[in-house]
Amino acid sequence: GKWHARLAGVTLVAAVLGTVGFVSCFLLWFCGQVSGWLVWAVSVWGVYVSIAPRELARAAEAVRRPLVQTPHTDLAMARHQVGQIVGRDTERMDEREVVRAAVETVAENMVDALISPVMYALLFGMPGALLYRAINTLDSMVGYKNDTYRHFGWAAARLDDVANWLPARLTGWMLLLIGCFRRLDVKGGWMAWRLDAPSHPSPNSGIPEAVVAGLLGVRLGGLNWYQGQPSQRAFLGRGWRPLDPEDIRRVCRLLRDLTVLTVLLAVGWGLLGRWLEW
Repeated sequence: GKWHARLAGVTLVAAVLGTVGFVSCFLLWFCGQVSGWLVWAVSVWGVYVSIAPRELARAAEAVRRPLVQTPHTDLAMARHQVGQIVGRDTERMDEREVVRAAVETVAENMVDALISPVMYALLFGMPGALLYRAINTLDSMVGYKNDTYRHFGWAAARLDDVANWLPARLTGWMLLLIGCFRRLDVKGGWMAWRLDAPSHPSPNSGIPEAVVAGLLGVRLGGLNWYQGQPSQRAFLGRGWRPLDPEDIRRVCRLLRDLTVLTVLLAVGWGLLGRWLEW
């Protein structure tokens, strides 16, 4: 029944997070018995493996390349590549749909692959980053709203929503700040966040997607297909410029700028902590 499935899901989440938390804390304690430098090195390694902006950009570039190659573009290869990073059906996608899928995925994963793990690393150290990665992985494995996982994946999906709530909003503000420096449509990004993001099925993913759509002057969202079933998503952004392969490069540029800004803020946070200790 519903409650048995939910209880099983809660048990899975508790077991995985308990194991990850215990192992990461024990590892730091053990390293601390050897050397303070080893603690630092292992912590850096733990945070590094929990973030993935470079892999995200590389996967998106693999989608863009077949769409711009000369003398002939290769839509079939682009569909195959985008199918590696999205869960939707790709067989019937045209070029614009392939580009939209790639741009939406990069925008959505700015939170999961960068801002959330870094934020939890700054707050709770390496265990925080690895626990967040465990939550996010559980959600991607069982957090689906289909008949199989609707109740079993409930705990993982809700916990992922809670964990990403603040990072998603931080991402939105950071993207708007980047938009100011890059002279993008900041007003469009803000309006899309306020007016369009609430219509997204996720309380978090809609924010970076809407802000990116507004900044780039395009419209995201629309009809997606999942296992042969249509799913109409709310439109994000009010821009009417047609999507083209260059938009994949533009969103990757935003991701790169976001990574640089995140590093600067993380260093600033660390220096502030040292100054307060002193």
